[in-house]
Amino acid sequence: MRASVGIACLALQQIQDDLTADDVDQAELAAIPRELIEDTDPPGGLIPALAQLVTVAARRAEHVQPDRCGDASHYLHASALLTDNAGARLLWAARNLDPQGDPA
Repeated sequence: MRASVGIACLALQQIQDDLTADDVDQAELAAIPRELIEDTDPPGGLIPALAQLVTVAARRAEHVQPDRCGDASHYLHASALLTDNAGARLLWAARNLDPQGDPA
């Protein structure tokens, strides 16, 4: 688990490094939030994959702590909903930066 998170962090750092290049224009900047949310590989982008991961963790917490009335699972389910909000905001940012880049 820790190694997988480390690999994901390294990949995200590479994206961040690409953003600091002097020649990044609006269309290239808009491509980043789109790539984070679009259906390029099921389940579809980073944000939906994170939501799915947190939802799976919430379901596991329901089984691990059945006598705790869902203390942990409630927080995890709420976190998965926040990713829905983040996905929408990423789309809005991409559309603002590059309206012509939206798929027809």
